[in-house]
Amino acid sequence: MLPKLTEINLALQSGKIKSDRRVKRDPDSLVRTMGEAIGRLKVTVVRGKLLVVRDFTSSDPYVVVKLGNQMAKTKVINSCLNPVWNEELNFLVYNPIGTLKLEVFDKDRFKADDKMGNSHVDLQPLAMAARMRKVVKGEPGMETKMRKVVPNKENCLVRDSCVRYVDGEVVQDVCLRLRDVESGELDLQLKWVDVTSLSNMPSESV
Repeated sequence: MLPKLTEINLALQSGKIKSDRRVKRDPDSLVRTMGEAIGRLKVTVVRGKLLVVRDFTSSDPYVVVKLGNQMAKTKVINSCLNPVWNEELNFLVYNPIGTLKLEVFDKDRFKADDKMGNSHVDLQPLAMAARMRKVVKGEPGMETKMRKVVPNKENCLVRDSCVRYVDGEVVQDVCLRLRDVESGELDLQLKWVDVTSLSNMPSESV
């Protein structure tokens, strides 16, 4: 029997499920997937590089990030083709593990925002490393490389990306090529948080 929305709201208030105010979720989807979260994904949108011009001489870029029915976006940085956001966005991860999708837009005041390219990240290498980390013995302050993902026709990687175990966290730094546009790259850092740790997170986090 599926839980009612009132029960979901109580779970949110009690800390069993926590919400990020920047992430939009479909209530029906939350009903279907409640209790099935396998982790939390922390996405830090670090910077953009060599973004395209969409205004007269520059652009006002922001990034929209989607995972399944969840969506979050960064702030707008005005008149910049190499913006630095350093913003962390949070998503719950469910089975089957989806693909993280990103799209860059130029903010416009009087018309629809212009597209500045899109990209995606396969989360399977990060998820597999998270399952393996219980057998990894790392010293505090030490870094253990767990997997390497190489660029190919199926992904948007600019260069090799390593999944690392650092101070109890599974981390992956990625540099992504923007598609359907003349130029542009995005730098991200991904972190996996186990579902068993969600109840210990601050109320704004998940």
